[in-house]
Amino acid sequence: MKSSLLFNFAVDKENKTIEVTREFAAEPEVVWNAWTKPEILDQWWAPQPYQNRTKSMDFREGGRWHYSMTGPEGDKHWALMDYKTISPKKQFSAIDAFCNEEGEINTSFPQNTWETRFEDSEDGTTVNVTLSFDKLEDLEKLIQMGFKEGFMAALDQLEALMEK
Repeated sequence: MKSSLLFNFAVDKENKTIEVTREFAAEPEVVWNAWTKPEILDQWWAPQPYQNRTKSMDFREGGRWHYSMTGPEGDKHWALMDYKTISPKKQFSAIDAFCNEEGEINTSFPQNTWETRFEDSEDGTTVNVTLSFDKLEDLEKLIQMGFKEGFMAALDQLEALMEK
């Protein structure tokens, strides 16, 4: 059955942003925890058949989440988020980048800034994510790498997790 909850994915090339809005039938604290606690993030962040594995997470301003998405053949794709601002249960911003297992940024892949906001809604909680890029080419490369399909699949997994 198709969910009637809000879901929107929009690319704005002129402003070099991607806007994702997704509503979840859960209380704001539950949704916030799903985005900020590694034991919950690891259950939904990577699109199937990949599995997310957190190496380390220090969720605070100036902290970092270092993780890998591991494929069914054992291939690992490392990434990190460096947290810039956090307003508990309301928003956080971070710099997102691909890296290696040691956390050294791979500059051949695009980096971007995430602004993630959480708002009460009639049916639960709405999450608004804005990804901002310095260069249009970086936005386009991330889309070509399958970001839209992967992130949409991960958010579907989060919705299923919220239903449990």
